[in-house]
Amino acid sequence: MSAITSILAELGLKLPPAAAPVAAYVPTVEAGGLLHVSGQLPFKNGQLMTGRLGEDRDVDYGYEAAQNCALMLVAQIEKALGSLDRVERIVKLGVFINSDARFTDQPKVANGASELMVKLFGDNGRHARSAVGVPVLPLGAVVEVDAIVAVKPV
Repeated sequence: MSAITSILAELGLKLPPAAAPVAAYVPTVEAGGLLHVSGQLPFKNGQLMTGRLGEDRDVDYGYEAAQNCALMLVAQIEKALGSLDRVERIVKLGVFINSDARFTDQPKVANGASELMVKLFGDNGRHARSAVGVPVLPLGAVVEVDAIVAVKPV
């Protein structure tokens, strides 16, 4: 059992199967020592987490959705690299939050993804980040998160 698998178990979490793309793109591209991970949507019990923050969803729901996006990111990273041991550092997360124009707690929602990366990767999980409110996301998702990851050479 890898260290990250153990941490996930301690947190009561597990990695989902890496999702297939829903359009004309690939889930990951490795180039120049970086792994670029396409935006991942939040799933809970196999169902897409949908809604809009400040309208029909609250910060706690958004936080959980961002955390679930991060789990899917980690699943994509593992699938692309073959092992999470190749992760050198989480460089940047881009967090897109489906939110009402009056909603201003995007950073609190994005913490769901950010805090999980630190729990899983320690100091190497600390990253730069964008937390952006948007009027709509694919399939009505409440949050979408993408990532740039520095990888160790094979």
